[in-house]
Amino acid sequence: MPTKNYLEKALELAHEAALDDEVPVGAVIVHDDKIVGEGRNTREKEQNPLRHAELIAIENAARSIGSWRLIDCDLYVTLEPCPMCLAACQQSRIRKVVYGAKDEKGGAICLGYHIHENPRVNHRFEVVYEPNEECSSVLSEFFAGKRKKKQ
Repeated sequence: MPTKNYLEKALELAHEAALDDEVPVGAVIVHDDKIVGEGRNTREKEQNPLRHAELIAIENAARSIGSWRLIDCDLYVTLEPCPMCLAACQQSRIRKVVYGAKDEKGGAICLGYHIHENPRVNHRFEVVYEPNEECSSVLSEFFAGKRKKKQ
């Protein structure tokens, strides 16, 4: 399945998150062209700051393949991972991260945390930004709705 289709599945999850009044971020993890883990933000529902889409997808993928080592797995996520999630990708040995929208205020790459290519860490991996208008617009619309409700 091409990258676009994996990001489309992540977008479906992001839309589900928005319906639950969660920041609309979705993530899927792929191994051998099969989705083995998926997640969407549930921080508000669970009142848990760790319930980011990527962390949930990593947890589900590890359970699915029976190992915490997600070697040969790729993460597709609608929004640039935060430093915590990028570190979780390093710890779980993700092979590649592909994201569709930048996060100028909270994204690890935009903030300069390049743990994925640090030669001093024991696992390095590829991170690819593939601009996707819908990944950006679902977030913009969500936050515009939040601002409108405040007025």
